[in-house]
Amino acid sequence: MYKIFFSIGALFIILGALSYIFQGNFFRLPGDIVIEKENFTIYFPITSMIILSIVASVIFSFFSK
Repeated sequence: MYKIFFSIGALFIILGALSYIFQGNFFRLPGDIVIEKENFTIYFPITSMIILSIVASVIFSFFSK
């Protein structure tokens, strides 16, 4: 159980560091789909979610052994 909490905490630290490095624009990567109209904005963070999934998979596989 402690491994899960440690992994989630490490993930938040990594995301915070990446957000600081990219000046808050981490989730505006090329490949993310943004549709802006007059009254609404739709945002699909495809590339960001792929990177987040890879990082989470690496962290969980590292702590599962």
